[in-house]
Amino acid sequence: MDQIFSIYNQFLSYFPSNLHGIVSLALAVLLVIGIVKVIKREFIYLILLIVLLPASVPILKNIWDSLVNIFKFLLTKR
Repeated sequence: MDQIFSIYNQFLSYFPSNLHGIVSLALAVLLVIGIVKVIKREFIYLILLIVLLPASVPILKNIWDSLVNIFKFLLTKR
């Protein structure tokens, strides 16, 4: 996770400091749109994964927690 944050900080260094909030918000919106598109397309497979493989629930919770941490990082960055 720290590697993702360092890559993001390196990416932000290309923009002026007064645009960092706008860039962070834009990236968060694009990430949400991408996730929604994937879930809409693959939703039935996600349901089957949860129903047929109960061990996948902790893995999906871990992925969810990671995504929440990324969103928090993006939205709290100035």
